[in-house]
Amino acid sequence: MCASYGLGGGPHDLELTFDLPAMHEPESRAVLAEWAREQHSTARITGRNARNLNPLIHAGFGAPRVDLAWWWLHVGGAPAKFSAFNARADTLTRKWRDPLQRRAIIPANWYVEKGHTFALPGDELFGVAAIVTPVAQPGGETLLSYAMVTRDALAEAATVHGRMPLILARESHDAWLDPQRPGDDALVATVLAASDPLAATATVIAAPPAIV
Repeated sequence: MCASYGLGGGPHDLELTFDLPAMHEPESRAVLAEWAREQHSTARITGRNARNLNPLIHAGFGAPRVDLAWWWLHVGGAPAKFSAFNARADTLTRKWRDPLQRRAIIPANWYVEKGHTFALPGDELFGVAAIVTPVAQPGGETLLSYAMVTRDALAEAATVHGRMPLILARESHDAWLDPQRPGDDALVATVLAASDPLAATATVIAAPPAIV
């Protein structure tokens, strides 16, 4: 179960790039740059006290935009008491049907599974599927909480763990973000099928030290 990923930084000390929709806007670039400085380019599960919120691309307020969000879905206005930082793609329409209607994309260059850091060839920036629950805040503002969607691992990723993030093909981004598109089995099946070629290219770029 993926509990850490990054945008920029990482084993190859990457510079930030902004080539996913909405990331290139000046306001988004500023949010991402500040987050990278403060969090050392690494996203971690958000704790109750340390509000280490992470960048999320969504279209819940109209046009796609980048906002910081809480990595652990909320239920009833508070972090769920059960594990809610990852959501299996094969259970989305049964266990996560309501959050599936409000979807987002996690921008990332790498992710960590069992101490192994994975990336796409050339450290390409990619988007991971996420589901979202909005949380009303005092003063009328809305905080977004999210869970990363995971899928069956393929190729090299499957040798480390049976699950991996659902890396979205770029042609799937618009449909996944579209608030008018129902979150249903057809959508999940379509994005999973389109994800297969990308998922198969994820490779280990840093591994845990060997035990001597």
